[in-house]
Amino acid sequence: MKNKKLKSIFMLSILIVVMFMIVNIFSSYFNIKKTAVNSIVNQNIEAAKSIAASMDTETYKLFLKNPVKNEYYHEIKGYLEDSREKNGALHVYTLLVNNPNVSRAMIVAMSDKEHKEFPIGGICTVPPEQVKMAYFGKVFSTDIIADPAYGEYLTVGVPIKDKSEDIIGYLSIDISADIINNISDKALKSSISSFVFNGLFVILMVAAFFVLQNWYSRELKKEIGDTEDTYQTELQSLVSSVQSLRHDYSNHIQVVHGLLRLEQTDKALEYLSILSKEIHMIKSMALDVNNPGLSVLLQTKKLAAQNHHIDIDFEVVQDSYNSLTTTDLIKILSNLIDNAIDAATELPEQERKMEIICKVDANHYIFEVSNTGNPIRDKDKEQIFKSGYSTKKVQQGKSRGQGLFIVKETVNRYGGDISITSDFNQTTARVIIPINNGS
Repeated sequence: MKNKKLKSIFMLSILIVVMFMIVNIFSSYFNIKKTAVNSIVNQNIEAAKSIAASMDTETYKLFLKNPVKNEYYHEIKGYLEDSREKNGALHVYTLLVNNPNVSRAMIVAMSDKEHKEFPIGGICTVPPEQVKMAYFGKVFSTDIIADPAYGEYLTVGVPIKDKSEDIIGYLSIDISADIINNISDKALKSSISSFVFNGLFVILMVAAFFVLQNWYSRELKKEIGDTEDTYQTELQSLVSSVQSLRHDYSNHIQVVHGLLRLEQTDKALEYLSILSKEIHMIKSMALDVNNPGLSVLLQTKKLAAQNHHIDIDFEVVQDSYNSLTTTDLIKILSNLIDNAIDAATELPEQERKMEIICKVDANHYIFEVSNTGNPIRDKDKEQIFKSGYSTKKVQQGKSRGQGLFIVKETVNRYGGDISITSDFNQTTARVIIPINNGS
């Protein structure tokens, strides 16, 4: 019954993750497309301003006086055709906007594929809303227009000003919707692999959580019956780690989304590449440990350290450590490692380091937990093993100062010894317990 319930929870968790991925992909598609449209619009508005600023306005004014295919017409059209080819636009043309509802195309540069020439003064497909903006001298852009003759495109327009800064017309550019769709599809394809990879990573973490829960419970119940409290505490740590990974995943997606909105496509791809490498660097532990409880504890703490961006190393020799009960072994190492993680996180990420050593000589178990961090003051060293004493600030709802007291009490029961050394380079907690004394 319990296994069936866990299986149901596991399947539901995977379903939620998959749904989250699908929603993110669709949401990202529309956001990417919107970002692509805005990017292309802004880019072409700047291009239109440049074309209008470089245009021979005096020649264009002579053409407007007699709008026929004369030498002035051909000179301006040649300039517009050259600009269209350089910008890869669908059409580049001038507009006459002397009516707030209708615009007329005066000189139109089109591709060679469009054999039919647009007539001088022909009514343009620019929507009335944008025509009105142009009538009042404003820069405009349209949504994608479905034109039965020329296909789907969007249009931007900027004023053409003469030397006196008077508006004598509008310079417009039509951009094919295919360009927008291609950019959106490429950006989406480059993002989907990241979405899928991170989604699978979260699924694997959820699966690992349930597998680890079952295995941990089974092994500890075989050894002792008084392990439930420690077991629950460590599982909560793992849950927090999984939640932290999910939070990081969401933040990464927001960063990529933000970069795309800022039109920083190259930086977005670079960020995804770095993120992918970091995820591949999270290696599974392969510690040669005969004690299942210790193995699980070290795996859990490694994950917690990685979530706090702590560089953690292990030196663990193969041994069952059976002169200690699993509960006491976990009490000692769990409290020491938690203290080390807390201390290391006070430093900048690049300075956070930890080392955990579990070794055995002829007569003793030796456990060492080292970390970078602020040194412990001499006056604190004298009080640090007392119940309730802590060098950290008290947080509401959180008990402080019990960790080292518990370790000290547990070590004393085995006739062992604990010592703390600390300087500006690192702090090390060292526990020595006789093998054949206690248990």
